[in-house]
Amino acid sequence: MTGGQGFVVAERDVPEIKKDGDTAAVRVTIDAGAGSERLEQRLIRFGPGRSRERVNRGRHELLYVASGRGTIVVGGDAHPVEPESGVYITDGERYHVENEGPDDLAVVSVLAPADHDANGSRQVVVRYADRPTLPATRDRDFRYLVDVDAGCLDATQFLGTIRPGREGMHSHVYDEVIYVVDGVGAVHFEDRSNPIASGSCIHLPPFTMHILENSGSGPMRVLGVFHPSGDPASRAREEPTG
Repeated sequence: MTGGQGFVVAERDVPEIKKDGDTAAVRVTIDAGAGSERLEQRLIRFGPGRSRERVNRGRHELLYVASGRGTIVVGGDAHPVEPESGVYITDGERYHVENEGPDDLAVVSVLAPADHDANGSRQVVVRYADRPTLPATRDRDFRYLVDVDAGCLDATQFLGTIRPGREGMHSHVYDEVIYVVDGVGAVHFEDRSNPIASGSCIHLPPFTMHILENSGSGPMRVLGVFHPSGDPASRAREEPTG
């Protein structure tokens, strides 16, 4: 739903599209119709078999494997992936997905502007387990997946952890889309609050005041992608606390 700035939708409420001859079932959760002019978020389930070839012109694609295992073949090179893998597909690259089954390979895909080519440190696959944990605030930390260290100069992909509770409202200079991987709570804007849970998709335009609250008993995990690239802990404006 919309109202003021920001957009929230549940994965289950978005229709699934599947083309004949393809293993991929796609839900477009956030795009220009939701007020996101620069980033497009899609949830894709690749069934068993080999998908159709895929390519994006003028945009990079950052994937996150939410569940399942398979192989992403980029330019003829095979890259095995498993849950918590980040994948960086650059502007114009062709790829397909091979899934031996029996389970689907579920990914969160975000298309971002391709203002720069990948730099010399480009990595196709980045694994969460291989990245250091960094502090964001007292109750939040994160690990970078696809970022400048992986050769992506235009966007940043990270997996964040939010402990139970609520901190103060804040905003960022960048444009961001979020997917709630685990947990339950709410996203608070200046003019409203929306419940969120696993499968919730959120768009935060630049300078939108907000906070994600974890109302559960365990950690909430969120996948964020923002443009232009930067630091998830940075703030444009922050609500005074104390």
